[in-house]
Amino acid sequence: MNVVDGARQADSLDANRSRKPVSVLLMVRELGLGGIERDVAKLALGFDRARFIPYIATYKPEGPRYDELRRAGIPILHLEFPSLLSVKALTAANRFRSFIRKHDIEIVHAFDPSSVFGVPLARLLRVPVVLSSQLGHRDLHDPRTRKQLKFVDRWSDAVVVNCEALRDHLANQHSVPAGKIELCYNGVETREFYPGAATPPLQVAGTPLLIGTVCVLRPEKGLDLLQAAFARVRHLVPGCKLLIVGNGPELDRLKANGEELGVQSDCIFLPAVASVAPIMRAMNVFVSCSRSEAFSNAILEAMACGCCTIGSRVGGTPELLGPENTGEHGRGLLFESGSVDDLADKLAAVMTDESLRRSLGANAAEFARAKLNVETNIERTMQIYEMLLRRRRVAHGHA
Repeated sequence: MNVVDGARQADSLDANRSRKPVSVLLMVRELGLGGIERDVAKLALGFDRARFIPYIATYKPEGPRYDELRRAGIPILHLEFPSLLSVKALTAANRFRSFIRKHDIEIVHAFDPSSVFGVPLARLLRVPVVLSSQLGHRDLHDPRTRKQLKFVDRWSDAVVVNCEALRDHLANQHSVPAGKIELCYNGVETREFYPGAATPPLQVAGTPLLIGTVCVLRPEKGLDLLQAAFARVRHLVPGCKLLIVGNGPELDRLKANGEELGVQSDCIFLPAVASVAPIMRAMNVFVSCSRSEAFSNAILEAMACGCCTIGSRVGGTPELLGPENTGEHGRGLLFESGSVDDLADKLAAVMTDESLRRSLGANAAEFARAKLNVETNIERTMQIYEMLLRRRRVAHGHA
């Protein structure tokens, strides 16, 4: 870009910001403890109100993020219905249309399969900018949802992804035009997630070394692999513990697996909590064994807390942990997905080398603080919105 073009773009941006704030409707299926729900809440709470006014649409107006958003005075539209073919879906569509018109919504942004309802409807209602987000591997969805999302891609002005791996996934495996894909890395709230001393949960108090993870207990998280690797290396630090924090359908199977491996007394399960930062600060080593992952909020939060982090080489995890380097510039270790041997080797390396653990944790925390903070994420999102609005106005001769 030359100087003249840069000046014109800057003038256009200034002109956009001189207009009244733009109303944005953020769509998400629910407002519980999940990573996507947290991302949506962070955006709604963090938008520059001189530029954007946030609104929320959800199928389930309940949960911790719902309470947080309501306390902040952000209006929330309830869109619950049993299926797209039900009479209640028509009622929800009418409520959606009324909400769009009442609040003069200029941007609709759906963050999960709520896009199947919201994106085509917003386009039919002639909302100026309509976009979706793909924040996880699309192949985790059932075939019907994947087919619906392919339809949504055509109706969206842009599809926002949170890592280069997902950009490649959509472009190469799902034929989304590269020019339609916008990259916006997740951001961590560094006022909540930061390094520091912490008291471990009572169930693991007194352990000389705590290995842990935080996730929904689903098959693709690969937690049986973590248990197997832990069983091989726990003798290296007598008294060490494995802490698994989360809820999900795999809980009973994982408890049984711990008994089969003989680690049930040292493998501790805790239910999901609203605030995981204190637990992460108590972990010496954080492990993500996911068989499929995009840009993991849990890994990012663990890094921000100064955890020595080990992750499977899938999706966006290599972008987070960086090139393999166990020296002073490394910020984490990667292992081959599905390999108990490789994970056990990586665990053994950090369990027996405290200086390595501390170096990796410190570098990870600094990287998260400087490069992947929530302020950068929010600003990038607002820039995407402004770019799409400019494009729309230029296309309609309103530049």
